[in-house]
Amino acid sequence: MRAILSVWDKTGIVDLARRLVELGWELVSTGGTLHALEKAGVPAIPVSAVTGFPELLEGRVKTLHPAIHAGILAHRDRPEHVTALAKHHIGPIDLVVVNLYPFAEVARSGASLDQALEYIDIGGPALLRAAAKNFPFVLPLVDPQDYEPVLQQLADGGPAAVPLRVRRRLAAKAFAHVATYDALIADYLREPGEFPSQLPLALMRAGELRYGENPHQQAALYHLARATALTGVQRWRVLGGPEMSYNNYLDAVAAWQAVAALPRPAAVIVKHANPCGAAHAPELRTAYEQALAGDPISAFGGIVAFNELLDAETAAALAERVYDIVLAPAFQPEALHALSRRRNLRIVETPEPPEPGAWSIRSLDGAVLVQQRDYEPADPATWRVVTRRQPMVEEWEALRFAWQVVRFVTSNAIVLARGTATVGIGGGQPNRVDAVRLAAWRAGERARGSVLASDAFFPFPDGVEVAAEAGVTAIVQPGGSRRDDEVIAAADRAGMAMVFTGVRHFRH
Repeated sequence: MRAILSVWDKTGIVDLARRLVELGWELVSTGGTLHALEKAGVPAIPVSAVTGFPELLEGRVKTLHPAIHAGILAHRDRPEHVTALAKHHIGPIDLVVVNLYPFAEVARSGASLDQALEYIDIGGPALLRAAAKNFPFVLPLVDPQDYEPVLQQLADGGPAAVPLRVRRRLAAKAFAHVATYDALIADYLREPGEFPSQLPLALMRAGELRYGENPHQQAALYHLARATALTGVQRWRVLGGPEMSYNNYLDAVAAWQAVAALPRPAAVIVKHANPCGAAHAPELRTAYEQALAGDPISAFGGIVAFNELLDAETAAALAERVYDIVLAPAFQPEALHALSRRRNLRIVETPEPPEPGAWSIRSLDGAVLVQQRDYEPADPATWRVVTRRQPMVEEWEALRFAWQVVRFVTSNAIVLARGTATVGIGGGQPNRVDAVRLAAWRAGERARGSVLASDAFFPFPDGVEVAAEAGVTAIVQPGGSRRDDEVIAAADRAGMAMVFTGVRHFRH
């Protein structure tokens, strides 16, 4: 029995090798792995003793040789394969223990292109693919956690004692290891913003969740591994409270993205992935109180996100109500103490804003939609006043704020705001006029003197007319409807100001 050992991550490799030798295996090894075994007193022979060639090109070529790959790929139950091995004096290899160069870690460290290219493993993936292809006869091992279970089975009866289902699982893990590695390299080499004809994604499981959207659905959290610096949810830290659920993550990301788009200090409260209150104010506690006032009923059991250090005073106010999650870039120790008294409150540290150029990836039934995320900042300098009346100074401020919030509300999206706080939000309706009615109903008397943001154009004047009846004084919307003239005329009749942005913010 012969095994080849060539690993970058040397966790458990010496113990594995020592026990293999005790079970009568011959070990073949390379470079640093061979050195580690020799240092530990574990007998092993170099690959060059098998191939008859020294390592070439500064170690770039070590195991790429028929004496190695024929030994791995040969079918033991085919006489012609066995005869070919004997004819060329090639011994079969029954176990391949390989993990790959840390390309992603090197790329994230800021290494130059030349340095990163040196960490693209060639021989390792070839060994793993060969072993995984021939898994009925060869055991591929890439994960140190599999060493002990496989050793126990080998001790019970050699390679034949390892069941086919176990071999198949190990082969699947080996192919996944190589595929993830290649996806990271492709990600590193791809031009930013490119939508290639083939898009491999490297997904790394971060943990299993209790269940999905509902208790009968299984779920897990996977991080989208990148060859650049870790970003987004990958850098979150849960500082207290129960484990995050599937729905918790959806709601938390919605809140985090919305608050990150607002000036500091700001607070956003989200329920079922939709903002129900948002505000920007000179002080964080004021921002929170104004966001809460936007819809205190919906805020119950929701998610609260902040875009700056959470202070003790604001945390004390939060602790008086029931929330599922509080997110902030950082927390004062006193704030953590106040929040930790709520046993079921999840406290999440989000150390950085979302990545502006990142992809949004949505799964379909057998397909995936990929787009650039909608993080483009608003540019009021490009906006166009289309009504007879210009917005007043205070209306301009409210319009800019409402426009920032509306892009995070599910379409059809309507946001009513006064100053830099929402007073009514309507979204997710099949038609826009009902979304206006819903936002105005939620705002009540606070709709009078408010401004309105609409994520897309008004197809008919009725939405503007409902807003005018509720007391809205100014509107910001993309424009672009075939009935824009009728919509503008409705605003003029009501004495409203209306601004076209030329940019739509649908969110489905």
